[in-house]
Amino acid sequence: MKKISVLVVDDSALIRKLLSEIINSQSDMEVVGVAADPLAAREMIRAMNPDVLTLDVEMPKMDGIDFLEKLMRLRPMPVVMVSTLTEKGSDVTFRALELGAVDFVSKPKIDIVSGLKEYGNEIADKIRIAKSARLKRHMSIPVTKSATADAVLPVVLNRISSTEKLIIVGASTGGTEAIKEFLIRMPPNSPGILVTQHMPEGFTKSFANRMNSICKISVTEAQGGERILPGHAFIAPGHSHLLLKRSGANYITELNHGEPVSRHRPSVDVLFRSAANCAGKNAIGVILTGMGKDGAAGMLEMHKAGAHTFAQDEASCVVFGMPKEAIAAGGVNEIVSLKDMARCVLSKLSSIGSHSNRI
Repeated sequence: MKKISVLVVDDSALIRKLLSEIINSQSDMEVVGVAADPLAAREMIRAMNPDVLTLDVEMPKMDGIDFLEKLMRLRPMPVVMVSTLTEKGSDVTFRALELGAVDFVSKPKIDIVSGLKEYGNEIADKIRIAKSARLKRHMSIPVTKSATADAVLPVVLNRISSTEKLIIVGASTGGTEAIKEFLIRMPPNSPGILVTQHMPEGFTKSFANRMNSICKISVTEAQGGERILPGHAFIAPGHSHLLLKRSGANYITELNHGEPVSRHRPSVDVLFRSAANCAGKNAIGVILTGMGKDGAAGMLEMHKAGAHTFAQDEASCVVFGMPKEAIAAGGVNEIVSLKDMARCVLSKLSSIGSHSNRI
């Protein structure tokens, strides 16, 4: 089987060396070239026609964002960004995802050598995903056995009755753009929204701030203990699971630093289970683009608890892993394209007697 060919672009000789070692240690991929700047990379892309590009953000002669913009316009190809875990770095990374990068790898701020090596499997997985992503579509990868939501939160069968509606969203690879497309269409008086997106600590706050600046609703990184009100969305922080809880007649957020579930913290399964436990039929579940199957079991629990559930369709996914698994598990009521998702969710809420908003 032909190996995935990778071109590594980074101005740091150390990073080029480390990434090359990680990639070449995988049986199904190899580095076909390294470049210290985008101008050299441009010539190597023409000569080598690599399957995937890893691209640094800050480089001499031309920064990674300018290069990515030109590349995706003139010669679209799968790109995985390499970004530093800083607020400035995360803002630039989100811009890269908007331009068409499939995903990003976080450079540790300290002890780069051991830090990047710890990310070796994640880096390899993201390269595999990028190779198969079709620059806005399909891919699913095998997921190793891991903890379920039982490790963090037990199933609750006796739920407190309520009429307040909520929207519960989960996503992974490609999810930052999908979530943006969903949230930007939410009206100011939409139901409260909870979102779990697989993202490292240090990026979730910047992502929430970015969403808050462009959406009609208020979007913040969850701190735990906030009352969930209409017109407000809470993003799970990168260090903790986000859960829905009840406090008297109110819904509130709760953070839990328990073990990773479905290989992730925050986990979509944990958020979905908490919604099944606390909100039942008053929740709307939405699962968006992402690799693996986190969220499939939780969405089935929401469905069984009476929630109406939506999955993003394959054609509009960067990676049709999580929605595909949720559909296969039998927990999805409707399969909808990303461009129609917000409209369909609001229409469903209107039909069950909640909000009469239209986009």
